[in-house]
Amino acid sequence: MKHVLVTGGAGYIGSHACKALAAAGYVPVCFDNFSTGWKEAVKFGPVEEGDLADRARLDEVFAKYQPIAVMHFAALSLVGESMKDPAKYWRANVNCALNLIEAAVDADCRNFVFSSTCATYGDQDGVVLDENTEQRPINAYGGSKRAIEDMLRDFGASHGMNSVIFRYFNVAGADPDAEVGEQHIPETHLIPLMLDAIAGKRPALTVFGSDYATRDGTCIRDYVHVSDLVDAHVLGLKWLEDGKPSRVFCLGSGNGFSVREVIDASRAVTNRDVPIVEGDRRPGDAASLVSGSKRATEELGWQPKRSDLSTMISDAWRWHQAKEYEY
Repeated sequence: MKHVLVTGGAGYIGSHACKALAAAGYVPVCFDNFSTGWKEAVKFGPVEEGDLADRARLDEVFAKYQPIAVMHFAALSLVGESMKDPAKYWRANVNCALNLIEAAVDADCRNFVFSSTCATYGDQDGVVLDENTEQRPINAYGGSKRAIEDMLRDFGASHGMNSVIFRYFNVAGADPDAEVGEQHIPETHLIPLMLDAIAGKRPALTVFGSDYATRDGTCIRDYVHVSDLVDAHVLGLKWLEDGKPSRVFCLGSGNGFSVREVIDASRAVTNRDVPIVEGDRRPGDAASLVSGSKRATEELGWQPKRSDLSTMISDAWRWHQAKEYEY
């Protein structure tokens, strides 16, 4: 049995990754402190509660399961918060990642799949961001993720740690079977906020900034369906199992959608209007961020099948209507 340690396995992307790993014949071991994850989302393998800051606990879990790889999702990820409290992000993201990588090396677990972000590129408008684009993050979230990428490179040179790093932006949608889905406290992602407003769970959706230099004044982002995203992570794991070298892959559709375009698409899917209010820009938000995935398609054979707006919103809407985690 091939065990894979999935940090943050009770979170949004991590829980979907656990389902994809189980479907591919692996045993996902969810490692989570449940600060933001949901116990109801752990359905596809064993769970070990613990904190990445606790090295002794990590050592116990590595010894118990002897995983063939780590899939690392656990992190703080709120851009605005990272602008206000950068120390929190450097401690939680970088220090804990160092703890995890050292524990993996000491357990002779040298395959590492890392959930990074195209926020490492900063605000570079008008270009499709790829693996060769210069990284120049503009907030502590992006900076902390870039630091972990550098850490993996250094541990690769000194300890033979093999890694696949995925950089991506806005993950959307939900498991098509509605077994797991997206729910955060607080919720900050556009599509679930929009669906909450449609369902009357919040008064309105706030559009943060309508004066950007974009086609309709609102921010443009590249959206990837969560099921497509985790499929790429499984392919990345197999890449490492095949003995291939460490590699960075960007994951995106290459198409950016504005906030207003997402709102318009939701009307078509739900047949309901979205109550909105206009708000100020948020610190650290770039105007337009679009990520290509040519390398992932050519080298991993990745084919995003559900990453169109209609499907992403439909799957998310099904999840929001059918099941939610209890607070």
